[in-house]
Amino acid sequence: MTTKKQAKNNRFNFKLDLDKGIKTIKETTKEVNDFVLETSEEIVDGAIKRTEEWTSVTEKAIKGGLKLAETQQDLVFETLESIKGQILEGRKRFKVLFSKN
Repeated sequence: MTTKKQAKNNRFNFKLDLDKGIKTIKETTKEVNDFVLETSEEIVDGAIKRTEEWTSVTEKAIKGGLKLAETQQDLVFETLESIKGQILEGRKRFKVLFSKN
């Protein structure tokens, strides 16, 4: 059986242990919070850096694609002009051939 003095000491020890536990929990929570905050900042900084790099790559790809499209468009118009010239020349020859009959 426990005496009143032992019971009183047990309550006192429990109170000290509880205060110590709360202090430990607060310290641990602060450390975890600091770690999460630092990690989050690193992730955001990394994401921003990667986005900047991909933006640069995308910009170069778009510029190259537009140059290619311009070249293809010029080629198409040159080809159409050439075909137009050939059709007109063929029309003249066709008229000469059938006008003699």
